[in-house]
Amino acid sequence: MLPQQEEQQSRPSTYSPGHPWFYLLGGRVLTPKEIRESVRESGYNGWRADELDKLEAKAEPQRSQGLRKLRAIVLAELAGDLSRYRQVALELHRYRRRTAGQELPCHAVHTSVSLKHNHLYNDFAHLIAIDDLLAQQPDLFGLLV
Repeated sequence: MLPQQEEQQSRPSTYSPGHPWFYLLGGRVLTPKEIRESVRESGYNGWRADELDKLEAKAEPQRSQGLRKLRAIVLAELAGDLSRYRQVALELHRYRRRTAGQELPCHAVHTSVSLKHNHLYNDFAHLIAIDDLLAQQPDLFGLLV
């Protein structure tokens, strides 16, 4: 790694990993585990929060069935997003090697990595929220308010 790249990667960025400029400025590609832990720390529920609220409001067994069905959908999306994330992370690595030492504008690969990061972020947020809801035992008889 060139000293300039090391300096860029050690410098804190004002951009988050969900922004293309984070990678343009030399930000490190996060692992899926790091993304998942970031979601846990944030408490974010993802863009499906309204759908989760509707499922949570249903009576059993529709509630649990709906949550399990949505969980299967999100897991399938996560698998596809993980595969593509690995591809674009490799593309970024190759791009950085090819263009080392050059000052270039934001490139499509920076946008691709940031978008896939955001897809994974939402996938993990949905799974965490769904698993939390499935772990809760709702009042089966409507006695508790």
